Amino acid sequence: MTKVVITGSKGRMGCALLACAPQHREIEVVGQIDEGDDLRAVVERADVVIDFSSHSATASIAELCSSHGKALVVGTTGHDDAEKSRITHHASRIPMVLSSNYSTGVNTLFWLTRKAAEILGPGYDLEVVEMHHRLKKDAPSGTAKSLAEILAAVRKKSLDRVARHGREGIVGERTAEEIGIHSMRGGDVVGDHTVVFATAGERVELTHKASSRETFAHGALRAALWVVRQKPGLYDMQDVLGLK
Repeated sequence: MTKVVITGSKGRMGCALLACAPQHREIEVVGQIDEGDDLRAVVERADVVIDFSSHSATASIAELCSSHGKALVVGTTGHDDAEKSRITHHASRIPMVLSSNYSTGVNTLFWLTRKAAEILGPGYDLEVVEMHHRLKKDAPSGTAKSLAEILAAVRKKSLDRVARHGREGIVGERTAEEIGIHSMRGGDVVGDHTVVFATAGERVELTHKASSRETFAHGALRAALWVVRQKPGLYDMQDVLGLK
């Protein structure tokens, strides 16, 4: 049995993880941590911690896992560069999966996006559109950022330099190198992502739509089973699925 502690257990993803965990016979949930609880009280019971808490909490969770030699799966998004650096610093001591999305379908979308960008080449304009429920706190979504990072990497560009987050006013003609990123919020949308490749005469669109958080929960649990068998290092869901 792989013993799991879930942080952010009362959130939307935490509840989904708790609901899906009994479907994985190799997993035993030995701790449920949410705001106000102390992870130190249960971390020794775990083989791996699955974090879906808050961007401001993940670094301290990673530090605690590192000091106790526990594997970590990070599903929380919205980290700034400093927070991400503090988190990934501990990958030298423990195996860690850090992914913006744990859906098998979305990770297939990541793979297809890279391939499409390579095949279609520089003659296509690139846009990423995402929509989530009205309660989501960060924008753009971590998945949208990952898609834009893939596109920028294929073009050998710095995303910070070429990203265009929405457009308003007299912005002038679209440049060939920019990557548009657009966020919509409303209702109870679990997560929709579309990558658009547009050129004169045609347009290619790659879309993934999630209708249930269970797909992310099952992916995160799959990552937990995988990461406990790995050496210390920083991994993502592409590693878990063998897509690299």
